[in-house]
Amino acid sequence: MLEGKNALITGSTGGIGGAFASALADKGCNIMLNGFGAPQEIEKLRTAVEAKGVRCAYSPADLAKPAEIGQMMRATEAALGSVDILINNAVVRYLHPVEEFPAAEWDQAMAVNVSAAFHTIRLAIPGMRKRNWGRIINMGSIHSMRARENRIDYVTAKHAVIGITKTVALELAQTGITCNALQPGWVLTQHGERIIADQMARSGSSREDAIRTLQEARQPSRRFVALEEVAALAVFLCSDAAASITGATISIDGGWSAAS
Repeated sequence: MLEGKNALITGSTGGIGGAFASALADKGCNIMLNGFGAPQEIEKLRTAVEAKGVRCAYSPADLAKPAEIGQMMRATEAALGSVDILINNAVVRYLHPVEEFPAAEWDQAMAVNVSAAFHTIRLAIPGMRKRNWGRIINMGSIHSMRARENRIDYVTAKHAVIGITKTVALELAQTGITCNALQPGWVLTQHGERIIADQMARSGSSREDAIRTLQEARQPSRRFVALEEVAALAVFLCSDAAASITGATISIDGGWSAAS
């Protein structure tokens, strides 16, 4: 079904992006990784993906810089061929009240979290149109639907991603290209671990108690959303069975969005 397709996944050197890479490779997709991290860890991931019997390359492009995004797109085509699947997963986030938010950090967040998705999409669409097939998945969040104090960059960006998704979907509605957004709740990534550590420091509680407190306040399921669950949903959206799903914002949050 997806064998031989080529997937570019931004922010894929770990976490949810790494899970996307692994899951799509299991279906026969060639993978272009992108993101930051220790070179030896990135190579370890690249080798592990390639061991699944697909080609896997890596671009170190800084997504805050449009010129490097263009280079990444060209590098993907040179290494793998067409960009058939595009997943915009890269994110940066800062924590400040609005009146104290540094302008440079705001600009960085908008560049990586919003503008990078615009640039990758606009550069991928011409090739997808030629083949009349493509899958674009943008990563939203539970915060695509609600605000949270001290996170104006992240909340604003994730709302904007939904606007991008719906607009692109409408423009491509009569083609074989779909564009959708995923809205995860609490997934145990490095950011999730920082939230747990902060809760432990504030309350003096154990890790288990901190997790219980946070889950009770957020996810009715009282469990983390698994990386593999998010990745499996993305794989489905890339399949032919999802050809009529476009412009959708799909929550995968253990009931968080339903609870308020």
